Amino acid sequence: MYSNEPHIETNGLNAYYGNIQALKNISIVIPRKQITMIIGPSGCGKTSLLKCLNRFFELSPNTSVTGEVLTDGENIYNPSIDITEIRKKAGLLAQRPYPLPMSIYDNVAYGIRIHHTRPRREMDHWVQHYLEIAGLWEEVKDRLHSPANNLSIGQQQRLCLARGLAVEPEIILGDEPTSALDPISAQNIESRLLDLKSQYTIILVTHILRQARRLADYVIFMYLGEVIEAGLAEQVFNHPQHERTQAYLSGVF
Repeated sequence: MYSNEPHIETNGLNAYYGNIQALKNISIVIPRKQITMIIGPSGCGKTSLLKCLNRFFELSPNTSVTGEVLTDGENIYNPSIDITEIRKKAGLLAQRPYPLPMSIYDNVAYGIRIHHTRPRREMDHWVQHYLEIAGLWEEVKDRLHSPANNLSIGQQQRLCLARGLAVEPEIILGDEPTSALDPISAQNIESRLLDLKSQYTIILVTHILRQARRLADYVIFMYLGEVIEAGLAEQVFNHPQHERTQAYLSGVF
């Protein structure tokens, strides 16, 4: 069932790479414990918006942000905020998986150890727990201490999902998280995300409209750094209000 309880709100959000404006006056509301898909043509600002939601945007050189991003009503760009806590609350699943150069077990345990989210004596239990949630346990349970880089790319992406969940985020951000995967691996990730939306707010960038239609509860359509249309997936896909949205969905651009 769709919930309209807000989890994240942006007010007048602008983002810049030097003098180039990537985001223009973005004001949106993202619902809690739903899958929100950000769609639009390449270069329209989708990834920039996603990375502003956990302050990853500023990790790129010569960037700046104005406006507000409110998570649970708190502005994450307030100078007094703990950036580490912001990034812990909203993890990022990248286009390509980047497992840490250590074992499968230690990839999942790493975040638990750093953030002290679980008692160390229970580590084996929690590593298994998060690997099970990511749908990877049965495939790796007999080689937990093998290098994570030996896994297939699809398995690596699920390992990165398990690693991200282990630090107990509230929000999962995904920047085209299936774009580098084969169809079966992509389906595995999609299935996991659908299972997880009852516990997490999930926000995904995608360039695949079929995927957006499969997964989305809520849709944000962007064009040239602006949000053109945002709303329930059924409304945006079946009854778009803006001519640019209609043109994009019909394949005109």
